[in-house]
Formats: sequence, structure tokens, C-alpha cells
Amino acid sequence: MSEPASISSGIAKRYATAVFDLAREADALAALEGDIATLEAALRDSADFRVLIASPVYSRDDQSRAVLAIAGKAKLSQTMTGALGLMASKRRLFTLPAMLKGLRALIAEEKGEVTAEVTAARALSDAQQAELAKVLKARIGKDVMLSMAVDESLIGGLVVKVGSRMIDTSIRSKLAALQNTMKEVG
Repeated sequence: MSEPASISSGIAKRYATAVFDLAREADALAALEGDIATLEAALRDSADFRVLIASPVYSRDDQSRAVLAIAGKAKLSQTMTGALGLMASKRRLFTLPAMLKGLRALIAEEKGEVTAEVTAARALSDAQQAELAKVLKARIGKDVMLSMAVDESLIGGLVVKVGSRMIDTSIRSKLAALQNTMKEVG
């Protein structure tokens, strides 16, 4: 990992730990989960929000005002609103996506859950997601939360990442393996 990426992931981890500890002490983990979902949706759906947190063009004051207005409109908890304000004042909003990911991991650990990052060639139905979560729970021994993504280049199948383990049943990887085998033979 490059030094800047390592530094920013360390910053995000510290913010995530602090926000998590404050929410746990206030018995507000459920509210924190709602805040995380709201912010993840905002990051996914709003290019302007992504630019706001990442661009050095905006001043600290501009970022603070904007992020606090967004927090108010989204009805985020006091803990998350305060954290966003602090991050803006310290010019650390660029770490927000990594902080949210860290918060998700801390909450899952608190609940005894693990998160599986699932990439499929097409969107899975709710029934398919439930079945996949059930199979993964049987294999891992913990409740599994699915983080879904779609990548049509897989052609078919799934790529599932749980911690350091990866299960790749995609047709793309099978074709690549076949291609490598054919190169060895020919």
C-alpha cells in the first residue's frame, strides 16, 4: 500500500473507532447504522457530494457549512453530525468512504457478523441473496451481511470475498484459467 493510502486509511480507522465508541456509549448503534446507510447512499447517488468531500478547492468553512447542512437535512445523529463537522474542520472529509466501511466492520463485529463482498454478473433477487447468506453462514459459522455489487464483465457466476478469503465462481475466471491451460499445452 502506498504511503498516502496508508495514512488516509489510518485516519479513517481512527475516526471510525472514535465514532463507534461514542455511539456504543450512548447506546445508539442502531441510529449509527442508519447514518451509515444514509451517507453511503449519498456518496453513491450524488456526484456533487463526492466532489465536496474530495476536492481541495472548497475551503474548510465551505465544507463545514455544506456537510452540516447535509447532516441536518438527512437527520443524522448528533454523533455523526459532530464527526462530520470535525472532519471538515480538519480537512479529513476525503476519508469518509473508508470511515463508513470501518464503521460497518466495527458494528458487524459487535453483533458477531461478518460482511461478505459479493460481485455478481447481474443483480441477485432477495431470495437468492437470502440463500447465499444462509450458505455462507453455514460455511463460516457467523451471521453474514452481504455487500452486493454488479459487474457484467463476469459473464456469469459470483465473486465472494469474506475477510481474506475469496471464492471466484465467475465464468470470466474460468475462461481465463482455460486460456492459461491452453497456452501451456500449445
